[in-house]
Amino acid sequence: MRRLLATLATVGLTLLASGCGKSDSSGEATEILVGEYSSLTGTTATFGTSTHRGVQMAADETNAAGGLLGKKIKLITEDTQSKPEEAALAVQKLITRDNVVAIIGEVASSRSLAAAPICQEQKVPMVSPGSTNPEVTKKGDYIFRVCFIDPFQGEVLAKFAFNSLGLRKVAILKDIKNDYSVGLAHYFNETFTKLGGEVVGEQAYSEGDNDFKAQLTALKAMHPEGVFVPGYYTESALIVKQARELNMVMPIFGGDGWDSDRLVEIGGEAMNGTYFTNHYSADDPSPVVQTFVSKYRAQYDNQTPDAMAALGYDAAMILFDAIKRAGSIDKARIRDMLATTQNFPGVAGTTTIDAERNARKSAVIIAVENGKLIFRETVQP
Repeated sequence: MRRLLATLATVGLTLLASGCGKSDSSGEATEILVGEYSSLTGTTATFGTSTHRGVQMAADETNAAGGLLGKKIKLITEDTQSKPEEAALAVQKLITRDNVVAIIGEVASSRSLAAAPICQEQKVPMVSPGSTNPEVTKKGDYIFRVCFIDPFQGEVLAKFAFNSLGLRKVAILKDIKNDYSVGLAHYFNETFTKLGGEVVGEQAYSEGDNDFKAQLTALKAMHPEGVFVPGYYTESALIVKQARELNMVMPIFGGDGWDSDRLVEIGGEAMNGTYFTNHYSADDPSPVVQTFVSKYRAQYDNQTPDAMAALGYDAAMILFDAIKRAGSIDKARIRDMLATTQNFPGVAGTTTIDAERNARKSAVIIAVENGKLIFRETVQP
């Protein structure tokens, strides 16, 4: 009996460690377990909801086409509640409890930075859909992303402000506790001053704040020609709204953290005449984009997918492609195949993973006009 129990325990541990779920009558695994951690609730819930929908669409499409390696994909999702500490707990659960073969997430850089060291230590491939802070992939060779990074995004924004908007004096209002916001502000400042522009002043706030008039009043006194707000959509929309109430009529612009339907919902008419960088536009006539938009609308009550939905879809599809090319669910082999991704035709642009496991791809500029997000221009890397 002891030998039998020991044998059964060994078999059970082998199956758990394999990253496979259900088995058929012969004991052959029929599922590949893939983890996802997203902010389904909290201050950036639209990021997580959109990303999850994109990831789920990719899994559903792949399963409908026969799955991977003859098996179905089972997506296991954990909510980070928009908190770094919850992100760390989420990936720990996915790795130790669920034994996933790879993990997709997060969007917010601060949460990816909290989770990435755990994935690296456990040697589980992690693919971030939208974390743009350069430090994320520096956590190790198992950490990847499918979005552009902030040095590129900051350069794009600086050149757009200097060349397209004709600004020479800009003020910055950043989220001091947010790695994404602080980093993007730095890279913008760096390029804008090299171009001959001047950052006349900086002010700071913290995520969750809702009154920014003191900071805005201080910035207004410096007479900037424009204001750069590299934060997330909730606070950024309130900042723009309060700036207009203070009669600050100059251009206000931000990064991809602005991308959400909630941006205009919160900011209202005040958002008209603002700009932000993004990863894709639903108005792009590309067949890849329009096919994705049509499928997303059909599946999600005619809603138009934002960039986080597109990046979630791309992150999953690039991971699934790596698993297929690996020919197995060996984590090291999947990691190797992710690292060799070249010219993948994603919804949010053609993606090549470079030596630092970052994505080389284009960015777009979005303008808010009459309450709608309008494609302005594309900037190549």
